[in-house]
Amino acid sequence: MQDAFERYAMEVSPTKRGERWEIIRLNKLGRTDLAKIQLSELRTHHVNLWIEEQLKTLKASSINRELNLIASVIEKARKHWKWIATNPIRDADRPKNPTPRDRRISEEEIKRILQSLGYEGRSNVATQRQFIAVAFLFALETAMRQGEIWGMEWDYVHLEQRYVTLPNTKNGTKRDVPLSSEAVLLLKALRPKKQGKVFPYSQQSSGVIFRRSLRLAGIEGLTFHDTRHEALTKLAKKLSMLDLARMVGHNDPRSLMIYYNATASEIAKLLS
Repeated sequence: MQDAFERYAMEVSPTKRGERWEIIRLNKLGRTDLAKIQLSELRTHHVNLWIEEQLKTLKASSINRELNLIASVIEKARKHWKWIATNPIRDADRPKNPTPRDRRISEEEIKRILQSLGYEGRSNVATQRQFIAVAFLFALETAMRQGEIWGMEWDYVHLEQRYVTLPNTKNGTKRDVPLSSEAVLLLKALRPKKQGKVFPYSQQSSGVIFRRSLRLAGIEGLTFHDTRHEALTKLAKKLSMLDLARMVGHNDPRSLMIYYNATASEIAKLLS
C-alpha cells in the first residue's frame, strides 16, 4: 500500500485544490500498519482491523474521510495502474457517522460574540478582531464557508450588482453568491479596494481569535462553521430550495437537509 500512497501523492494529489492537506494525510497513512501490506494481498479483513484500531483514537467521521481517500487510492490502482483486481474498501464495515450538528446561534449569543470582539458597528472597523466580527456577520448573511470568506478578493466583489464571485470553491467550480443589503453594507464597511484580500488577516490566526472570543463571551459548543447552519435555516424561508442550493454550492438540494435546522415552532409560524 505504501507505494500506492506515494504514487497517488505524486501523480494525483497535485491536480486537486486540497493538494497540501491530502499529501499530509497520505504521508500519515503511509506510516500505518495498513501501508505495510502488499496491495495485491490487501483484503477487507485487513481494512476492518485498521478501522477497529482507529476507533480507539478517532471519531467515526474522521475514519470515514480517511477510508474515502484510501478507496480513491485503491480505485486508481485498480483502474489505471492495474495493481489490484478488486477494491476491498467496498465491503469494509464502515463506522456510522454521528448525527449532523444542529447547533443554532441565538441573537443573544451573536450580541455577546460581537462585544467580545470589540465590534461597535459598521462605522468603526479597524482592528483584526473587528474584521473577524464582520466576517462572522457576513457568514450569517451569506452561508459562505469560512475558507471561502477568507479567500475572497476585491477583484471578484461586485457591490453594485450585489454578488461575489468565488472562482474556486470546495466543489472545484466557480460560484456567484448573491448578497443581501446587509451583506453589501458589511463589505462597504471594510473600505473596498481595487484588489487584494477582502479580509487581509490570516484565516488561522483569525480562527484562534474567534475561538478565544467565544470563551470570553462564555459561549460553549459553537464553531464558526455553525454560521452556515444558521444562515441556511434563515435563507430557506426566503428562497426556493433550488435557488438556495445554487447560492450555497450544493449540487443536490437534498444535501441541504444536513444544514437546515428550523425548530418546530419556526415551521409552525409559516403555517396558516
